[in-house]
Amino acid sequence: MRTYTREIQAIIDNVEKVIVGKEDVITQSLAALLAGGHVLLEDVPGVGKTMLVRAFSRSIGLTFKRVQFTPDLLPSDLTGVSMYNQKTSQFEYRPGPLMGNIVLADEINRTSPKTQSALLEGMAEANVTVDGEIHTLPNPFFVMATQNPIEHEGTYPLPEAQLDRFLVKVKMGYPDFQQEMKLLNRFERDEPIDTLESVIGRDELLRMKEEVKEVHVSQPVKKYIVQLVQATREHASLYLGASPRSSIALMKVAQAWAYMEGRKFVLPDDVKHLLTPVLSHRLILTADARYHGQSAERVLEQVKKEVAVPIQHDVESL
Repeated sequence: MRTYTREIQAIIDNVEKVIVGKEDVITQSLAALLAGGHVLLEDVPGVGKTMLVRAFSRSIGLTFKRVQFTPDLLPSDLTGVSMYNQKTSQFEYRPGPLMGNIVLADEINRTSPKTQSALLEGMAEANVTVDGEIHTLPNPFFVMATQNPIEHEGTYPLPEAQLDRFLVKVKMGYPDFQQEMKLLNRFERDEPIDTLESVIGRDELLRMKEEVKEVHVSQPVKKYIVQLVQATREHASLYLGASPRSSIALMKVAQAWAYMEGRKFVLPDDVKHLLTPVLSHRLILTADARYHGQSAERVLEQVKKEVAVPIQHDVESL
């Protein structure tokens, strides 16, 4: 059983009042938030993706915006528009839903590539451009996008270059029998989300994000990260391995994970634990591997077994 700092445990406990039995999903999403990245939630409908995002925003006391992506959604529906004010005889910027701290991009694969690009520009640059003017997004700015991997009719799958913009990809999965029973009991009379209160505020979160940057990553651990990433580029089942951006992403999420556990240094186990959520959506399988039922997750399990883990003495000595 993992142990977390008091603040992190308070957030997890609060979210778990609504989301039952998904600690890994909660903690990995929280690590992405602390590392300054964004999350892609991929799973079938009805497993709690939207509820998870709402619980996050309430627990941290941030402004929450929800966008339901549809084929007719326009980029301006996200970024906002400039409207002419007759009283002042000037154009005024009317913010769109991206001007929130936590943005739920629901069913991101149901809208056009042009609109997807508007969201991904905001994710990458922390600002949006409207009529030639740049508008800075609020700090913190955190996108949790959902997509349904089952339905493909009327969808626009995200290209690999855009998937790479998400720091982690997580899957909710179905609850087991006991978890689903607990869920029914909890929702029998009330909606727990309606009574959820914040446990930390914006200033506390910003402080935590700055402290994450101070977590030390030793040279042996950095070498281990690079070896893991380079192993994906040489794997026979992969047409395209992980990019250098993946190495940076893996390091930053590992720093956040170590911070969440109250440590000032990253361990190889942190890197191993986070390898799949950070890298699985950044890899492209060969046609032959897909034909034989191979998956990115299985490839990463093989990579973890093949790459030697730094010994504890070497990690602690630097």
